Amino acid sequence: MYEGSFQRLSERMFRDSPWPSVDAVAPYVDNDHVFCLLYREMWFRHLYARQSPTGRQRVDSWDNYCSLFGVVLHGVVNMQLPILWLWDMVDEFVYQFQSYCQYRAKLKNKTEEELQLLKQYDQAWNVYGVLNYLQALVEKSMIIQILEREKEGLEQFTATDGYDYEGGSNVLKMLGYYSMIGLLRVHCLLGDYHTGLKCLAPIDISQQGVYTTVIGSNIFTIYHYGFANLMLRRYVEATREFNKILLYILNFKQYHQKSPQFDQILKKNEQMYALLAICLSLCPQTKLIEENVSAQLKEKYNDKMLKMQRFDDEAYVVFDELFSYACPKFITPSAPVLEEPLINYNQDAYRLQLKLFLYEVKQQQLLAGVRSFLKLYSTISIAKLATFIEVDEATLRTILMTYKHKMHAVDSDGKIISNSNLDFYIIDDIIHVLETKPRKLHGDYFLHQILKFDEIIGELERVRLD
Repeated sequence: MYEGSFQRLSERMFRDSPWPSVDAVAPYVDNDHVFCLLYREMWFRHLYARQSPTGRQRVDSWDNYCSLFGVVLHGVVNMQLPILWLWDMVDEFVYQFQSYCQYRAKLKNKTEEELQLLKQYDQAWNVYGVLNYLQALVEKSMIIQILEREKEGLEQFTATDGYDYEGGSNVLKMLGYYSMIGLLRVHCLLGDYHTGLKCLAPIDISQQGVYTTVIGSNIFTIYHYGFANLMLRRYVEATREFNKILLYILNFKQYHQKSPQFDQILKKNEQMYALLAICLSLCPQTKLIEENVSAQLKEKYNDKMLKMQRFDDEAYVVFDELFSYACPKFITPSAPVLEEPLINYNQDAYRLQLKLFLYEVKQQQLLAGVRSFLKLYSTISIAKLATFIEVDEATLRTILMTYKHKMHAVDSDGKIISNSNLDFYIIDDIIHVLETKPRKLHGDYFLHQILKFDEIIGELERVRLD
């Protein structure tokens, strides 16, 4: 009913209007407290999707989440809910927080009544409150310990998709699990990528997990995970995960066309291609990209990627354009200063992140040229390379040090990792180039071709010959 009829009824009966209020529904369900909280959560979610909520409704939705999470954290919940529903709950909670921060930051055209409401309910959607609820759900559910025990073979979590087949409830456990993804998202919105990835660390992204069961959860997790790694200069990790999820969407999106999240899936898909184009322009790693993904990327961004590799003024415009299109909607979490003159500051956080990103691009300006020359040589003198790229020797040494620094990053375990398939060392003013040749996996190529021929044979057999 949650996945099917609720959506169909919303489409047929309440396309442009809210569902009946909880007060109208309560008598039909014996005024069941938990039912009414769940119903109100869906009521507000539908309102946000179809209309523009008022300031008062935004505050009421916050109060409802406080009551609902309060029951889950401190009451006894004995039911099971579809994991899609539980994902949607956490997803919407983070979305409404982001939406409220944007709403609160647009002060210029607010009415006196709206300003009064912001003053009166200054704790609504407070960033500490949001983080505390998500963190409390993670801790109370003991999900980190459950995932640890699963690694040791003492727990069944992934195998049951997070459901409980022994008469228990999956609600707290799954809300805790999805709250780790929620924390990653909130920290990305705040620009704290390191903490965001730390919050997600208990979930092993390299494996299939419960997060991959719901397509929305899978896409949002990898989008924010990849973006955080991109901003921390872990380009290889970001490229690898974007490639995997884009291939998944390419193969399976036709099965989700009737999903209410289909538009979101397509939008995130386009944004991730833009982020992948940025990754590959800053750190070429074409061997990590699957053939079909590469073809799609060329179709969408080939011209722009060629421009980005030049690192001139035109390239910065493209970097700016793709980043602005593909980045999350950053937020300023602090409460507004309600004094004249009232201004809009909803773009401040985005402008700051864009400035930091373009500063990083600027620092890598000469690296593409150096990389292309080093690829041609196994040894080359500093004087000769300096002549090629038209700088003096002292400047070239600085550029080479920059290359070393920018092509290495610190991973989540604190280890220094290389982002480049090309390294070098210098002895007596001679640069010695070490290029790691990727090992060719012939087996993968043949398997790919076998599957391709299987498909062709299958299609030919279906064709009736006259």
